[in-house]
Amino acid sequence: MARAVLTPEQFAVEANVSRETLERLAAYAALLTRWQATINLVGRDTLDDLWRRHMLDSVQLVRYLPAGARVVTDLGSGAGFPGLVLSIVADIHVHLVESIGRKTAFLQEAARVTRARVTIHRDRIESVDPWPSDAVTSRALAPLPELLKLAAPFLVAATPGIEPVCLFLKGAQAEQELTDARKSWKIVVERFPSLAEPAGCVLRIRGVSRE
Repeated sequence: MARAVLTPEQFAVEANVSRETLERLAAYAALLTRWQATINLVGRDTLDDLWRRHMLDSVQLVRYLPAGARVVTDLGSGAGFPGLVLSIVADIHVHLVESIGRKTAFLQEAARVTRARVTIHRDRIESVDPWPSDAVTSRALAPLPELLKLAAPFLVAATPGIEPVCLFLKGAQAEQELTDARKSWKIVVERFPSLAEPAGCVLRIRGVSRE
């Protein structure tokens, strides 16, 4: 049986966000819907349940951020999920790294509309000079072994006393990806069920080093 579409009001309850934050996210959602008509920013079949598939999927990472985290790097940001949502909800500085010009143009407009504290980098992840980050996030970018390779240079704490973590949103292949990653990486992994996707999970990874 198909799940009922999550409304903005239901999202606000599940995510425990203020009215002002909900209004900012609603402006983001409206902008995304307008731009999606001419630019493929997200899967077209996900827009009907945007508040679950994108907003809730992203906001669930807030609870897994290190306490006191101030700087997050979002790799392959696309339309801004999860990085832009985290900046709005957690009021933290997020670096959005995206190489496709049309998507960075959207991110710039979305950041303006929502007043999000973000820095947008139009570049390939491998080409930027890494900066210290308390957390590195990503969704639907690459298999875990490749993600760890991309994230590792950023895993230097930006905030004293914090152990940096990776927060990756993964689907049904998460277990196989973990098996593959452990062939070349030492990692400490916590796995949490996704609030948005029945087959999905959140991987919180720390202690990243080469095997």
